[in-house]
Amino acid sequence: MLIFRQLFDAASSTYTYLLGDSDSSEAVLIDPVFENERRDLALLRELGLRLVATLDTHVHADHVTAAWLLKQRCGSQILLSENSGAANADRMLKHGDKVGFGSRHLEVRATPGHTSGCLSYVLDDHSMAFTGDSLLIRGCGRTDFQQGSPAQLFRSVKDQILSLPAACLLYPAHDYRGLTVTSVGEEQRYNPRLGGDVDASDFAGYMNNLGLPHPKLMDIAVPANLRCGQPDAMSTPPVEPGWAPLTCNFAGVWEIQPTALEERIAGGSVDEIQLVDVREPAEFTDVLGHIRGARLLPLSQLAARTNEVQRDRPVVTVCRSGARSAQATVLLQKAGYTQVANLAGGMLRWRAEALPVEAGAD
Repeated sequence: MLIFRQLFDAASSTYTYLLGDSDSSEAVLIDPVFENERRDLALLRELGLRLVATLDTHVHADHVTAAWLLKQRCGSQILLSENSGAANADRMLKHGDKVGFGSRHLEVRATPGHTSGCLSYVLDDHSMAFTGDSLLIRGCGRTDFQQGSPAQLFRSVKDQILSLPAACLLYPAHDYRGLTVTSVGEEQRYNPRLGGDVDASDFAGYMNNLGLPHPKLMDIAVPANLRCGQPDAMSTPPVEPGWAPLTCNFAGVWEIQPTALEERIAGGSVDEIQLVDVREPAEFTDVLGHIRGARLLPLSQLAARTNEVQRDRPVVTVCRSGARSAQATVLLQKAGYTQVANLAGGMLRWRAEALPVEAGAD
């Protein structure tokens, strides 16, 4: 079965696409964004998928790719166009290549015009295609920099994208209005730049008179993407928390596993880590009990009592199942606490793993 997720970066209005094969657990990411590396890895982990490759549709000018960073984290290959001029890629793609993940594959179609190295990726059954900036929903990418060409883009879209079956769903790299998907049939009919009776001269006249300013991050994004997202001497990858072995889930919450927390407590770190139990008073001493050294601070009171939590010591929040304590971590982070994690699974997981408690029942 195909696993498909459409993800969004609000800062650059970029869509990232995850495609996975459930039988083999292999997956690819199209157009990953540097700042969202943790989110994407968390989703892969929660879905039980192994990232085999990242595919950029082109050298982006409005955000930095996460391709290099993801390769460091999980060993995935970096794939992009042979005409991109980029360094650090593991495989340079050309028109007609195939990129496999499990029993599925993406067909590579060269669609230059927005940039000289634009690619579109078409799923093996032609049910969906990922068009980058070559074709947007009721629009297309600009053609006035990075070796862009209106004539070339017109031919690319007509020959390689709008030639697909009318029902084929099209997923762009960006949308600035909240639109998520279109189809070949829709764009053939309704795209004001490329649909209907528009010809090459109409399109060139339209594109040559857009008068758009250059993207704000262009001077940063383009050089970084020509390195496939590898940070230079002036920038560093995101720093992972060092005070405990934590994982960030897809919801953006840092978590610590029960056994990892118990090891810290047994090793004497209970005085370094603040355990904040956000259940109600009656729950603190019920059959589940509580962790040694935990302080009761109900979630209903936490916002008004954050001053009772020290800012210079790490905090682990605890509740029955991990739900209320996850909300507590968000509340504390908004209040300026930078070292906060949720106990994964709460006291239910803690007791299920037979870890020691106080005031509980057998």
